Formats: sequence, structure tokens, C-alpha cells
Amino acid sequence: MKKFSKGIITGVIGTLVATAAGVFAVKKTIIDPELRKEAFINENRRKAARKRVSH
Repeated sequence: MKKFSKGIITGVIGTLVATAAGVFAVKKTIIDPELRKEAFINENRRKAARKRVSH
């Protein structure tokens, strides 16, 4: 019974670690680039608005 309990605990911890790694990877590869792109677009819009007003 001791080995079974140890295996279950190891499996649960492994699953949690794998899930956390997956979430972190998705955040780094999908969410962060989208946020950077959005910030870049907004910055360019502000620059264009300043140029439009200054002329």
C-alpha cells in the first residue's frame, strides 16, 4: 500500500507540474506576443495622431 500511495502522490505532482508548464508555455508563445503587438500598434497610433495634429 505504501508504494501505491507514493505512486499516486508522484503522479498528481507530475500532472500539476506538466499543467503549469503548459500554461506557462502558452502564455509565453501566444499571449505575450499578442500584448506586445497591441502595445506597438497603440504606440504607432499615438505617434500618427501627434503628427496629424502638429501639421
